[in-house]
Amino acid sequence: MESGVPVCHTCGEHVGLNVNGEPFVACHECNFPICKSCFEYDLKEGRKACLRCGSPYDENLLDDVEKATGDQSTMAAHLSKSQDVGIHARHISSVSTLDSEMTEDNGNPIWKNRVESWKEKKNKKKKPATTKVEREAEIPPEQQMEDKPAPDASQPLSTIIPIPKSRLAPYRTVIIMRLIILGLFFHYRVTNPVDSAFGLWLTSVICEIWFAFSWVLDQFPKWYPVNRETYIDRLSARYEREGEPNELAAVDFFVSTVDPLKEPPLITANTVLSILALDYPVDKVSCYISDDGAAMLTFESLVETADFARKWVPFCKKFSIEPRAPEFYFSQKIDYLKDKVQPSFVKERRAMKRDYEEYKIRINALVAKAQKTPEEGWTMQDGTPWPGNNPRDHPGMIQVFLGYSGAPDIEGNELPRLVYVSREKRPGYQHHKKAGAENALVRVSAVLTNAPFILNLDCDHYVNNSKAVREAMCFLMDPQVGRD
Repeated sequence: MESGVPVCHTCGEHVGLNVNGEPFVACHECNFPICKSCFEYDLKEGRKACLRCGSPYDENLLDDVEKATGDQSTMAAHLSKSQDVGIHARHISSVSTLDSEMTEDNGNPIWKNRVESWKEKKNKKKKPATTKVEREAEIPPEQQMEDKPAPDASQPLSTIIPIPKSRLAPYRTVIIMRLIILGLFFHYRVTNPVDSAFGLWLTSVICEIWFAFSWVLDQFPKWYPVNRETYIDRLSARYEREGEPNELAAVDFFVSTVDPLKEPPLITANTVLSILALDYPVDKVSCYISDDGAAMLTFESLVETADFARKWVPFCKKFSIEPRAPEFYFSQKIDYLKDKVQPSFVKERRAMKRDYEEYKIRINALVAKAQKTPEEGWTMQDGTPWPGNNPRDHPGMIQVFLGYSGAPDIEGNELPRLVYVSREKRPGYQHHKKAGAENALVRVSAVLTNAPFILNLDCDHYVNNSKAVREAMCFLMDPQVGRD
């Protein structure tokens, strides 16, 4: 972007320059940014119209690309017969990339070096025929990586799986029968009014029409249901390339709670732990806890949760634990030794379960202590009174427990950011609803992380799939589907 060349909306690479040295433009109607490699891929698949506006591509541009593609395929055939045609997959995609791949860093052609190495081998003693493994070992690692198939980043990140009509036909038949019966019912109701109670009859008919209309709206998605499949490997190939900065979008998680005596802190803690242990880059995840009751119990339970997360998060990622809420994981009635080949798993699982039981004891002790509020109010460890002793009149409170400047896990790795937020409240203002708490979280997150996506969870909604965010990004970050 610093060079002024736009970025392709399909692969994320620069669109490149044409013969005149200007940025490559495929559609002159809407100037949709697409690189030449993706443009050639679309032509190969038979798509000759713009993805954004639907206008057909220029005939002269199509002819030039077809000629260039023919020349490149001829040159590529001399270089290798088995090279894949992938999008910027470090393979042959344009004349400039072809020239760069045919030469090494010092400017010598690769084929010339190979010929010289073959002559040297020929002058030596004849050896038995080398095996396939030995031949691969003779090739430099860089060239071996080029020959290995990689996930094609140009492919869509999700697809629609059609449902067989044989499965839909019975349900659609039932819907049609219900519509017929509903029509006959309304015909009877309208043609047989109750004169002795006309107002009551009219009110009931209006209510029945409203419920029928709501039911009809509910049948639209059921008439043509859609199943979708996501491709997380393609998402990683496009936005998590090795040696380049991670380009996955950041996500801010909002968890709301009010009264810790009605919403148990242990359940809220499990929700927080399942968020912190997500299979997603740690610098892209931030968890904000909204304590709208300004309870010291919620604050102290988050202190214990942050300390336990330093052990729980690396354990989940090391052994691919599912689900990653400890209360629900340890309560599963399954064979936890299945598909776990690490000898240390049994030992570490037992130690982690023991740590979690001790963590539960500390949380329950805090809950028991909070059952009776002292007359002078709660006091913090340094002797100062808790600012939220009056839940209707207190200043705003923000505390960052984990994150870039917080404590790392037990292995020294960075953890996602965990932030406690209790918005300011003053007498005479009606600011005790959840919408206002969410608004306060938006303001705080805009200053700290400002992620483009927000996932709002209740305190008792834990994440039961650690890859859920990645699957969501297959839709939200897709160059085509994401625009919708």
